[in-house]
Amino acid sequence: MSLQHVPPGDDRSARQAVYEAFADRSRSVEEATARALAAGIDRLDVGLGFLTEISEGRQTIEVVQTAGRAGGIEAGDTCPLDQAYCRRTIELDSPLCVQDAVSSPDVSEAAYDAFGLDTYIGTKVTVDDEVYGTLCFADSEPRSEPFPESDQLFVELVARLVGQAIERGRYERELRERNERFRAEKRRIERIADTTYDLLFEIDPDTQLTYVSTGVGNVLGHGAEEAMGNSFAEYITSSSLPDALDAFERVFDGEPVRDLALTARRADGGEAVIEINATPIVEGDEVVAVQGVARDITGRREREAELRLKTRAIDDATVGVTIADATQPDNPLVYMNRAVEELTGYSPDEMLGQNCRLLQGPATDEGTVETLRESIDDGEPVSVDLVNYRRDGAPFWNNLRVVPVEDDEGELSHFVGFQEDATDRVRTERLIELLNRVLRHNLRNELNVLLGYGELLTDPESAARSDVDAGRVIRETVEKLSSVSEQVRELEAIARQDRHPTRLDVRELLDGVADEVGTNHSDATVEVEIDVPPERGICAGVELRRAIEELADNALTHDSDDETTVRLTARDAGDSIDIVVADDGPGIPPVEASTIEAGRETAVEHGDGLGLWLVNWIVTRYGGSFQIRAADAADDASGTVATIRLPAIDPDQSVDDAVRPHTTLFQ
Repeated sequence: MSLQHVPPGDDRSARQAVYEAFADRSRSVEEATARALAAGIDRLDVGLGFLTEISEGRQTIEVVQTAGRAGGIEAGDTCPLDQAYCRRTIELDSPLCVQDAVSSPDVSEAAYDAFGLDTYIGTKVTVDDEVYGTLCFADSEPRSEPFPESDQLFVELVARLVGQAIERGRYERELRERNERFRAEKRRIERIADTTYDLLFEIDPDTQLTYVSTGVGNVLGHGAEEAMGNSFAEYITSSSLPDALDAFERVFDGEPVRDLALTARRADGGEAVIEINATPIVEGDEVVAVQGVARDITGRREREAELRLKTRAIDDATVGVTIADATQPDNPLVYMNRAVEELTGYSPDEMLGQNCRLLQGPATDEGTVETLRESIDDGEPVSVDLVNYRRDGAPFWNNLRVVPVEDDEGELSHFVGFQEDATDRVRTERLIELLNRVLRHNLRNELNVLLGYGELLTDPESAARSDVDAGRVIRETVEKLSSVSEQVRELEAIARQDRHPTRLDVRELLDGVADEVGTNHSDATVEVEIDVPPERGICAGVELRRAIEELADNALTHDSDDETTVRLTARDAGDSIDIVVADDGPGIPPVEASTIEAGRETAVEHGDGLGLWLVNWIVTRYGGSFQIRAADAADDASGTVATIRLPAIDPDQSVDDAVRPHTTLFQ
């Protein structure tokens, strides 16, 4: 490094040399400082100039320049601050000037012994308003005269320029490091952006793409370089472009955009549904660009559409579907479709969170419930028919199928229940069982009678000795078989008919029954009492008249007194109407009462109760109920009281609104 020499005492040339040393920004701080120290050595006519850094109580020599008259100091030398001339230098606001160190109170004996410098002038160097170190000039010989003010000002100038250079160097170094960190972070982000499937983008105010990640290939099939500089509008379909431009303007107004779905054009001519999330880039108070992420959600949208289709299919299915959470105590319901609401009358608010046993009631078979419970506890599928109850208390047969569902880990998570109204099927099955039993029972018994009397007639001597009119018995037996057969055919015919609910006038219905029964039993008295507003009717089929006639006829047939009185009464019961058939006869025969109480024909019971089965079948097929009992003190009768309850229908109500589903037999 060639140095410009300055004549001793030439302040102007020295200052110019110092300024030139720091003016060239290509020089390092160390090189510029060395040139400034060399100019100072010449200007001050000393043998040594050096720059120190002071940190944590120690002094370190950073840069050294010599003129040959003073030596022994090298860059990198370090010592405790209390053994250096600089200890006193950094305490002063102006330069420390020492003409003869031996006699100066500002130089400690330890410092003089360590450095042996007789002449010294130095001042502190500050960087960012903190003491960095000192800039010093010295010589091994004493000085004959004190340092003048011009020398002190020169040293302060050099120290100030050195401090500025160090400060600038620090800033430039920090800037380089910060830029390198930024570039490294940018490279890291770009690597992440290039490895993610999503498209990262930046758009300027003119709608041009100023940055596009390689994810554009995954999302739209274009290359990043190909897309850069183009308007984003080129990649949006015409149907989605208004929404895209509106969102673009909103972001430039400072409003972020979240989860915006747009349809974009792919390079292969196809379309992709993309989800946009974008935020403004703000510099000062101005939005200068838009940055964001575009994600291909085409597959997700297709899956969502498929799921919505399946959900709608389940929601609208005619089969009731429930889902219970198997991970929660008591398996609460978390889903029910509309068919369940229609089947049970319960709303989701009333059923969700509850166990399905909410539908059970008095007639629900405990054995069936136990079968259901065991299968659920074992996580096994199960199918049962059981009596459940609607919200209005009406019983129905529920065909319930429960299927366990496992999660991705193979753990039981839910139970799916399929529920169908099986009332009509079970009613038919019960009726077929009944008819088979009745026919078998009566045919077996009556055929035995016919066989016995037939054998009697084949033996003239035995017939002559018998007091029994065999012909009469055979005729009565055949008539009885014929009657049972006729009852069976009638019940079967009514059961096979589709139900046709309609609006029945109460007065017309009961007056018609009274006329028919009165005609068949001329000695009997049939009274009609109506306690129902004339505008209210019964929602049932026309075969209801046959059921009421059967009850009245049954009362008269079983009473040996020809002058029996039967009372037909209609009472308003809110959303229902009660028809009561009461008589003053001997009461219902025990065999028929047992049929009603048991709700079925047993193997040892015969068909005398078929008429009541007919009544019950007709009433329950229209959502009604049927009860029969012996009269008590509270009744205006002494024989039998039969009560039919059926849905009422108001004048402004349609049949579709008033009609009720089947209910179970004998409930």
